[in-house]
Amino acid sequence: MARGVSVRRGEVQALRTISFAVAAGSVTGLLGPSGSGKSTLIRAIAGVQADVEGELSVLGRPAGSAAVREQLGYMTQAASVYDDLTVAENLRYFAQVRGAEVGGLPERVGLGGQMGQLVRNLSGGQRARVSLAAALLGRPRLLLLDEPTVGLDPLLRRELWSLFGELAAEGATLLISSHVLDEARHCEDLLLLRDGELIAQLTPAELAAQSATEDMDEAFVRLIERA
Repeated sequence: MARGVSVRRGEVQALRTISFAVAAGSVTGLLGPSGSGKSTLIRAIAGVQADVEGELSVLGRPAGSAAVREQLGYMTQAASVYDDLTVAENLRYFAQVRGAEVGGLPERVGLGGQMGQLVRNLSGGQRARVSLAAALLGRPRLLLLDEPTVGLDPLLRRELWSLFGELAAEGATLLISSHVLDEARHCEDLLLLRDGELIAQLTPAELAAQSATEDMDEAFVRLIERA
């Protein structure tokens, strides 16, 4: 839950008095154009953003607290795995850090056949899967995924969104950022950001109804114009 959260980065006001709540066990989309503050907000929730003002609680505790970190999975926009290690070595390392087991996670994210390959030799989509697998270690209650589908082909994006839905059905809460507004269709709830401000929190159906269009990009534009 966020109440009046603001972040200033140098001369830039990255977030402006944002307030919202995310339902447990849901897939919530954090959507907006590049530079709207999505990554800053995710870092604040993860407890790694400096100079956060306002109240920000995660799983009922202050953001960044040790109790929260144990239950949180965070996939950064840039791949956060080691290029000079194999997929298996990366996952074993991060599993040890988290005190978790790798188990059948590679197969679940589609990496069963790449475990012996160096990460630097993988495709962009496969690298994204390794980062996702690392974030999923330990079955976190909250998953923060920063642009997890950016640059991926349509088939892989569909597979990942299907996986996100499965994780939510198993009880995880997911907050997923994207600048591709059409991905709003895969979410149960939406947080729409622009220039560091939360311009709306609503469902995809409510967005379509309020804007009188099924085109998510056009719906976002109309919402901005009305605001």
